[in-house]
Amino acid sequence: MVQTTNRFFDEVARLMNDAAGVAQGVRREFETLFRNQTERFLRDLDVVKREEFEAVKDMARLAREENEALKARIAALESRLANPAPGSRPVEQPVSGPTAGIDIPPA
Repeated sequence: MVQTTNRFFDEVARLMNDAAGVAQGVRREFETLFRNQTERFLRDLDVVKREEFEAVKDMARLAREENEALKARIAALESRLANPAPGSRPVEQPVSGPTAGIDIPPA
């Protein structure tokens, strides 16, 4: 009788091991399916990836810095035009070009 009981428990243990292996396989399949569906959903929404966002953010920061530097340079040039140094000859302002006819107020 002892051998029958041990054999029964051995069979139950083997069945439980097989069930646990199947459950892990099902879990992996579910995770893979869920990941694929999520990626497809995000692709369909045309969501920006983090790397692309960071690259554009850096480009915008550099453009702002360059814009500020150019503003300061323009202000300095306008100041020199408005207040020429003593003893220097007057500088004529251009009449033609992309800014012809546009009044730029002093800063």
